[in-house]
Amino acid sequence: MNFPIRTALAGLIALVSAQAFAQITLYPREGWRGRPVNITRSISDLRTAGFDNRASSVVVERGRWEVCPLPNFEGECRILRRGSYESLEGMGLNDNISSIRAVPPRRRVDEMAYAPEPVAQPSYEYRMRPSERTYEAPITSARAVVGPPEQRCWVERQQVEASGGSGTAGAIAGALIGGVLGHQVGGGSGRDIATVGGAIAGAAVGSNVGRNTGNQYAQNVQRCEAIPSRTPQYWDVTYEFRGTEHRAQLSSEPGRTITVNREGVPRM
Repeated sequence: MNFPIRTALAGLIALVSAQAFAQITLYPREGWRGRPVNITRSISDLRTAGFDNRASSVVVERGRWEVCPLPNFEGECRILRRGSYESLEGMGLNDNISSIRAVPPRRRVDEMAYAPEPVAQPSYEYRMRPSERTYEAPITSARAVVGPPEQRCWVERQQVEASGGSGTAGAIAGALIGGVLGHQVGGGSGRDIATVGGAIAGAAVGSNVGRNTGNQYAQNVQRCEAIPSRTPQYWDVTYEFRGTEHRAQLSSEPGRTITVNREGVPRM
């Protein structure tokens, strides 16, 4: 066997070997959402797979993959390692992959060509799998679960009797010093509302801000109360699939149905 034939054969073996041990899944939405496409071979133009310029997140199951913004592996390509890429936005490839190919195991790659490190372990338990059949199950009930109460505080001006007329009315009774209580929400109409994190100790803050006649002086007094939260942390959902009742917790408000697989497990 002459040298050119051996060289060509070696290249073919390397290509076949790379593809045999490589697998990548492309998702049309960030966070591994939407109906994906599974790829195990090099594709010079993703239009043939109906996925041109559509990938927004990726899971590399095996091997390394070179993804390019133009057909025929042209443009500013990047190398993806094994792992999960929740978003391609940071590397400039969101909805911008037109060709893809497996990288031979022995091929040396400049570190500058690699994409940022992926998440080592895929975290897409409820994401749709390639070629997985899904169904719409009717939701029978949905309940928003809100977070813990919030503490809101405000400052009021109050007339305080001076003790003994000693002129020490500027003393602060409380642990919170100064006039900044947090982010101001309301206007300055005598009840300046602020949200304060953590426990607030003391009732009077600030110093003597004005003195009236006699033994009385005006002082800023802080008051706090617990306000029930109105922001849902998640939705507790009940749905029925093939005669069986299921429950799930969703991060966003559900509609009338929920997408599930054949076992009734939610798919996003």
